[in-house]
Amino acid sequence: MNELAPGLYVVATPIGNLGDLSERAAAVLRAAAVIAAEDTRVLRTLAERAGSSATALSLTEHNVEARIPRLLGAAREGVVALTSDAGTPVIADPGGRAVEAAHEAGIPVFAVAGPSALAAALSVAGFAGSDVHFLGFLPRTSGERRRRLREAASTAQTLAFFESPRRLAAALGDVAGALDDPPAAVCRELTKLHEETVRGRASELAERFRETRGECTVVVDVRGWAAAGDERALRAYLEEMREAGARRSAAASAAARRFGVSRAEAYEAWPEDG
Repeated sequence: MNELAPGLYVVATPIGNLGDLSERAAAVLRAAAVIAAEDTRVLRTLAERAGSSATALSLTEHNVEARIPRLLGAAREGVVALTSDAGTPVIADPGGRAVEAAHEAGIPVFAVAGPSALAAALSVAGFAGSDVHFLGFLPRTSGERRRRLREAASTAQTLAFFESPRRLAAALGDVAGALDDPPAAVCRELTKLHEETVRGRASELAERFRETRGECTVVVDVRGWAAAGDERALRAYLEEMREAGARRSAAASAAARRFGVSRAEAYEAWPEDG
């Protein structure tokens, strides 16, 4: 490998199987003066495997702003590697601010591509939707999770998110409740000894994974939800019109214009009494 130019190298690392560390990634780690990651314990194991003697620097949500000047100073003079605990950096970790600061400072940023739990999960989930909305980690409270899921599902075919094993069942329960129990896949321990990908309705998976271990990526097929949501919104609008005393014919005409459906379709959707 040729001598590396100074700059910030965003290095993808294994998501479980250390054999996935590429030759190029190992070479960058060996050439680096500084390697930054959230968890330096994981980083030291990886650096030792690569034969790197670089300084390990923790980069967390709480210290990233304070650490950026040191990272940029080192990247002006030599190689700085930005890694994650597992997978491709800047996907659901604080490294993004360091990359942004490097660009603003005119420091070259290089991609050292490799493993990604997101890409791996999408590849084995088996859902055909290509319009993917990645949510990172969902909010911690049920109400916020459900709002986030509905917002994302209204503009995507597939949702994907990371989740801890202790919150997995609750998150899947909220997927079921917020999105009419769609098909989903839980991809657990990807590339590790106990790797498994399980598909089913979200409610079924919530029950199955009530107690589990390991890192999890969830993929949700929401291709049918947006259309169903439009129908629900149409019926809710007509219900409001009926309760307000509107005539069925006039309400159907107004609903057709508002929701982009035919007048006959809106007329047929008029709620029955009772």
